[in-house]
Amino acid sequence: MKKRNKLKILNDPIYGFITIPNELIFDLLEHRYFQRLRRISQMGLSYLVYPGAHHTRFHHALGCMYLMQKAVRVLGFKGVTISEEEEEALYAAILLHDIGHGPFSHAMEHSIVNEVNHESISLMFMEKINEEFNGSLTLAIQIFKGEYHRNFLHQLISSQLDMDRLDYLKRDSFYTGVAEGNINSERLITMLTVVNDELMIEEKGIYSVEKFLLARRLMYWQVYLHKTSIVAENLLIRVLQRAKELVEKGTELPASRALAFFLENIITPDNFTPEVLDTFSRLDDYDIVSAMKEWMNVEDFVLSKLSSMIIDRDLLKIKIKKKPFEKEKEKKQIHKISKKYKISNEDARYFVFGGTISNQAYHQNKQNINILYKSRKILDIVKATDEYNLEALSKPVTKYFMCSPKYKH
Repeated sequence: MKKRNKLKILNDPIYGFITIPNELIFDLLEHRYFQRLRRISQMGLSYLVYPGAHHTRFHHALGCMYLMQKAVRVLGFKGVTISEEEEEALYAAILLHDIGHGPFSHAMEHSIVNEVNHESISLMFMEKINEEFNGSLTLAIQIFKGEYHRNFLHQLISSQLDMDRLDYLKRDSFYTGVAEGNINSERLITMLTVVNDELMIEEKGIYSVEKFLLARRLMYWQVYLHKTSIVAENLLIRVLQRAKELVEKGTELPASRALAFFLENIITPDNFTPEVLDTFSRLDDYDIVSAMKEWMNVEDFVLSKLSSMIIDRDLLKIKIKKKPFEKEKEKKQIHKISKKYKISNEDARYFVFGGTISNQAYHQNKQNINILYKSRKILDIVKATDEYNLEALSKPVTKYFMCSPKYKH
């Protein structure tokens, strides 16, 4: 029988050719759990604002692996020893770091599963694949969880300057066309070094780090927290909440088998069994979109209206302020909507709601980005820089929003 070539080369629009380093990584890419990421949008409903933002978690995971390969080469060149087992584990861990994301990325976590975050689902997937692969992911899981004795390996996967952030900022900037997010990830990686098992940036990379943190702040305000994206994501959360509410009351709704399961059952961390995980692995963006297309025609006014708002992109209007909105204002709006749509105040709350958004580009005292000087002195980036803005970037900025229907006169 002809042996299959597993050392493939993939073409990426940002980095060019990406090489699959070994057979284990190839087999992970081939796994149906990983292939599902082709059907999970990287940026949720942001394509309603930026028409090019249709890239997927699959794209992103491959990009992260490419950057990790580059980081391993750079650190090896600087005399940091990384064994073949550690290298393979790094590639596997970064490839699978987002495998637990649900449809449209974050909407699921706030609607049809209860307090089960994507990180814990990613870990469940990794442990399940590890069983199938006879324990060959054990080291990758240790590093992913931060339980391995060489801390810098974990920092490459999860920290304030990890391969995940270096890829998604550059990739999201590319696909949205928002140039402010276009960081020089390759230069940042070239400046990486390790001291006492901690990841650092060499002194000459300080301006690249400043640009990276500034780009992160701008991408949050301009893209991830764009007002239209906030409306769309909140509508999607409410679509799923309403659907679940109706199913619990006995209404039959058209839905794929995987989606129906999550609408019919209350899923918490305690009952997220391997069987539930397998059903979750069949759930993706397509289930949600096709369900909403059907739900536009159901009898329930709330579900029908919310679904058509997303499908037809006729969204709510949103106001954003630095101070909280008065409760009285929200009450008036709810009363107005219940009269207009002839629905109860309770149902009107699906169309009038508020919330907060927060942006903090850098968290001091949380796996800091440290700068290593030639004198071997080590300073946190905020103390090392002469850029006053960085001090400000490490303080969270919170804004308040209120959504309500547009009035057509």
